[in-house]
Amino acid sequence: MDLENQQRVKDAAEKYGAENVVVILGSSDPEGAEIYAETVTLGDPTFAGPLAGVPLGLCVCHVLEPEIKAEADAAKWDEQIGMMEMVLNVDALADAVRKMREANSKYPL
Repeated sequence: MDLENQQRVKDAAEKYGAENVVVILGSSDPEGAEIYAETVTLGDPTFAGPLAGVPLGLCVCHVLEPEIKAEADAAKWDEQIGMMEMVLNVDALADAVRKMREANSKYPL
């Protein structure tokens, strides 16, 4: 997660309260999704960004998780995300983020 997005996440957590923020990731690879999920729960693992040493414990999900899809407008989902759902490894992406969320998020979905 780049430094600018880390700052945006940190600012949102401070402004709205961490218990009111859910981070929705759209990474296309499970390893990247896991690192991003780690960043918003435990802090930046590279210790280079605004979230270095800042364990926000935010709730984090991948956009392809069933719980997120269920909240979306079906037509917009198909238009904007449907193709990616067909070509990406949805289970691996969801599992990577879910494991990090279950282990490190302080707040439920």
